[in-house]
Amino acid sequence: MADNSDDRIRLTLSRSTGFMLDVDLRLPSGGVTVLFGVSGCGKTTVLRSAAGLEKAQGYVRIAGQVWQDDEKHLFVPTYKRRIGYVFQEASLFDHLNVRENLRFGLKRISDKDGEKRLDDAVELLGIGHLLERRTSELSGGERQRCAIARSLAIKPTALFMDEPLAALDHARRLEIMPWIDRLKKELNLPILYVTHSEEEVMRLADRLAVIDNGKLIDNGPVAETWLHLMQKKGRKASRLLLVMGTVEERDSAWSLMKVVSGAMHFWVRDTGAVIGSLVRLMVNADDVSLSVTKPSQTSIQNVFPCTVAAIDDGSDPSRKVVQVQAAGTVIMSELTARAAHELQLRPGMAVWAQVKTIAVH
Repeated sequence: MADNSDDRIRLTLSRSTGFMLDVDLRLPSGGVTVLFGVSGCGKTTVLRSAAGLEKAQGYVRIAGQVWQDDEKHLFVPTYKRRIGYVFQEASLFDHLNVRENLRFGLKRISDKDGEKRLDDAVELLGIGHLLERRTSELSGGERQRCAIARSLAIKPTALFMDEPLAALDHARRLEIMPWIDRLKKELNLPILYVTHSEEEVMRLADRLAVIDNGKLIDNGPVAETWLHLMQKKGRKASRLLLVMGTVEERDSAWSLMKVVSGAMHFWVRDTGAVIGSLVRLMVNADDVSLSVTKPSQTSIQNVFPCTVAAIDDGSDPSRKVVQVQAAGTVIMSELTARAAHELQLRPGMAVWAQVKTIAVH
């Protein structure tokens, strides 16, 4: 029998190409769950099947609503599932201006509050100044913000986003990510987000579901699950490290703030975050250096004692990935094999980790 106590996607699917999908994914009631994996691993198939766009076997319960239960012969058609679906391409109508594109979404439903929700979506996505423009006059990032606003107009119970930034260049991706981050903070609905971008995982995910060859291989809080992935795949997945911490102190004289994560504290550039708030820090493994003695008279502001937990040789004989730990907080350091040899690094060894303030994002 299906377990109705949690939101859940439990699906199987078999194609003539030999691809097989078999996932059982528990979901929180809010925040962003990122479906992550390489191209072709099945993450978009999970999203499309959960939306009813592709027929798979199993059980789907989102935002407390059962959309599919094969044991009870229940299948709610896609048009009856209140899903805001955002694709890679914005798919705006070129013959309509932005305002008319947004109103088009309201035709799906009959709701007296539709115009008010549309106004709220326009304000949330910051696109009020674009309403009278033709879609041909929009940048890629502006088009996607309009597409997201249109998806919110139907008052969705869930928001599905299928690699919404994949068609944008890096500058446009950086432009739109804060708006998606704002969505998850201000909207009380589950967001399923498909990507193969490490940067999007670091910036947006609350939970991470890792898909590999049609299978769910890990699922949990993003920092913990990302670390699991790094440990399994070594340097291939260790370029970016995610650390969750609390803003504890501000040094206004130098525009810095201190973020504490377990036994580690990081001085980072002041973003204006409120004291006591939870923030996420991104660090490249190759921006973390190690010393066997406590550094002194150094320009590096973030220095803390650690213990070497593991050393991964990886596939490149010239480099090593060293996992170090401080009272439960784990970070990775990528360094040359010669440096690791000269320091005689080994598991259990006490070392000092150093991270430049300007290297922490």
